[in-house]
Amino acid sequence: MKKLLTSAEAIAHALLLIKPEVISAYPITPQTPIIEKIAQYVEAGMLDAEFVRVESEISALAVVIGSVAQGIRAFTATSSQGLLYMHELLHWAAGGRLPIVMAVANRAVGAPWNIWCDQQDMMAQRDTGWMQIYASNATEAQDFTVISYRVSEEVFIPTMVGIDGFILSHTAEPVDVLDYKGVENFLPHLDFPLRLTHQEPFTLWPILEPALYHRQRNDLFKDMKKAIEVWERAFSDFAKLTGRKYYPVEEYGTDNAHTLFVCTGAIAETTKYVVKKLRERGEKVGLATVKLLRPLPVDHIRNLAVKAERLIVLDRAVSYGNEGILSQEIRAAISGAIPVYPCVVSMGGREIYPRDLEEIYTKTSRMNEGEVLWI
Repeated sequence: MKKLLTSAEAIAHALLLIKPEVISAYPITPQTPIIEKIAQYVEAGMLDAEFVRVESEISALAVVIGSVAQGIRAFTATSSQGLLYMHELLHWAAGGRLPIVMAVANRAVGAPWNIWCDQQDMMAQRDTGWMQIYASNATEAQDFTVISYRVSEEVFIPTMVGIDGFILSHTAEPVDVLDYKGVENFLPHLDFPLRLTHQEPFTLWPILEPALYHRQRNDLFKDMKKAIEVWERAFSDFAKLTGRKYYPVEEYGTDNAHTLFVCTGAIAETTKYVVKKLRERGEKVGLATVKLLRPLPVDHIRNLAVKAERLIVLDRAVSYGNEGILSQEIRAAISGAIPVYPCVVSMGGREIYPRDLEEIYTKTSRMNEGEVLWI
């Protein structure tokens, strides 16, 4: 069944089916509609959950950390400065191996002040030990929320689900909505091996001497790498349930392509339109949309270098003094196999039109490798 939903509403609908027992968040634009809708479900008795009101984002994550440490499924959401405020506890959640899922409505960070979309907030957290998946539309926002719980609760690593602020969070589109039975069959009951209880108290995350700490970090590193296989298995199982098959890197028009655009998020929808138009004119061009940034699907990205002769990366987050963050990731994965042309296309919500992408396609043909194009 299809419903007209924003991505914020689609995520809230997913939570209605997932049935977390604790929700805690602090309002921040453009994340607020997610939590508003969930609060309405709780108030109406549609979702049997404790909605914990707090004074800040870091407190919201602290509530969720404490809840999941007791074996309780929980949820939070944030954006921009709120995610930055959570930064310290992001490391604690990942190091504590807590299967938390958090929605992030991607938004620019200050200064200067800006409430519109780019991906700097979430991509800047890529080294905290959280998995990251980016939706390109509202159906993916719903589906990735459900799938993220399945994967996080199997590998015991938290996940951020990214949606482009306003572009997805506030824009309605038809969504293939999930139902209770399907989600119940797909998502097993949370079985957390260490549950903090009054009856059996213990110390969480005590100080470790260097050798043990090093081993614990190595375990997280290896488990994050192996999580790619868990994501792929979850994608396959989800396809059996819904008919919608997802991949760590989604390909469009990549067969016999000379050039591939590479991107994350909602810009993929505009880029598909441009690729279609360029191919109608005889251009050998395609698109690869990176869904998973962490764990980085290295083999899938390397496969792009086999199919194409150059990659144009559309960045919406920047590593200052180097290049776009997605460009860094792509360049590292393919190890110089083919040229990579980084293009910073939209910081702070700058509109991207089809003509801009066509201009990028033309300009990069004259670029030297190592240059960074700002449109």
